[in-house]
Amino acid sequence: MIPVSKATHETPFFEGIRVMTPDAPTLTGVVRAILPRALRLLESWVRVNSFTANPEGVNRLAQLTCDAFAPLGFHAERIPSSNPGWGDHLVMSRAGTSKKSLLLVSHLDTVYPPEEEIRNDFHWQREGNRLFGPGTIDIKGGSVVMWMTLQALKELRPDVFCSTTWKLLWNSSEENLPKDFAGICRSRIDSGTLAALVFEAEGRMGSRSLLVTRRKGRLRWKIKVQGRGAHAGNQHPQGANAIAQVSRLVDQITELTDASRGLTFNVGLVSGGTAVNRVPHEAVAEGEFRAFDTQTYRQARLALLALAGTGGVRSEADDFPCKVDVEILHETGPWMESSDTDRLFGIWNSTATELGIELGSETRGGLSDGNYLWDALPTLDGLGPWGANAHSSERSADGTKMPEYAELDSFVPKAMLNTLAILKLLNQ
Repeated sequence: MIPVSKATHETPFFEGIRVMTPDAPTLTGVVRAILPRALRLLESWVRVNSFTANPEGVNRLAQLTCDAFAPLGFHAERIPSSNPGWGDHLVMSRAGTSKKSLLLVSHLDTVYPPEEEIRNDFHWQREGNRLFGPGTIDIKGGSVVMWMTLQALKELRPDVFCSTTWKLLWNSSEENLPKDFAGICRSRIDSGTLAALVFEAEGRMGSRSLLVTRRKGRLRWKIKVQGRGAHAGNQHPQGANAIAQVSRLVDQITELTDASRGLTFNVGLVSGGTAVNRVPHEAVAEGEFRAFDTQTYRQARLALLALAGTGGVRSEADDFPCKVDVEILHETGPWMESSDTDRLFGIWNSTATELGIELGSETRGGLSDGNYLWDALPTLDGLGPWGANAHSSERSADGTKMPEYAELDSFVPKAMLNTLAILKLLNQ
């Protein structure tokens, strides 16, 4: 049991919380002292464009990350992505004296191409409590909270820090959820691995911080329609209009959405034809569906695949039908409710109560690397800071539209919560 001295509402950042003995440095004091260095790290990382398709930038950020964690005794391994157009995955490890180990997970890439950052004048900028810039909340801010947590553990409990084997993993291309990173993570799991901790941003409901204990799964698909071309004026009856067929399919797919079951279908891309004076002979639609549970996911998959075959659009002349092909491009299964994750959340929740932090859990429609880990070991997500507008770089003149930002005052409490909860987890 970690002794905790309750803080008063008059004391900022829970001043007075102690670990070890009463004469030990306060956790609050240590984490607050770390914060200026953490902000310098965050600024240097945010200033590097790490768009997924910019491997040079992703690899440069990986090197800066190595430089930050090396003084804590971590050794780096760079693993080339299976996609040559993406940067290297990064694994940093530190061997401990006990069999206990933890996986800490983040990612390097962001969604902003360099030209978008320039066009929208989107860069590191501090405005009061808000830290603007690419990745401040998704997920460079999370990597900084990871660093703060480990730095605090080393300073406050060097015995625990040194006895634990730490495995830190950064996905170079999380925004595309590559399958190879899942294999890298799972290969690091052994019998002593207690949990996977994912440093995506926390959620909020009023003043309550929310950690992630469940996420939707996603299936990306492509539908190709082969019709028959014909002159749009002279031989129109000979044609089988592939775009008309795709239009019918778009309606059918959209109607598969079932909000009561958390199932969402989205048609994101449609293309077809070559000229307006030709009955189009081909058309393509691409999209995704998402679902929270395996049964709904499987049923949606079957419904999608059932659209393949002979289409309903035919030529007037000889009843020639359009042909429909359904291709599955990528699948990531749902992160479902888990008693192991619930128990892990319970540790963070009880710790939050001791710190005077309101904490809850949430399910998210977006995906993370946690989708690949939850069924292998207890997994908790949302361990990064709070902010808003991830994946947005635009700012309107009237202030109604703001780019991505992290809130400065969320870093210290979150690092404190993670530090004490990890100590509890390792003490079990």
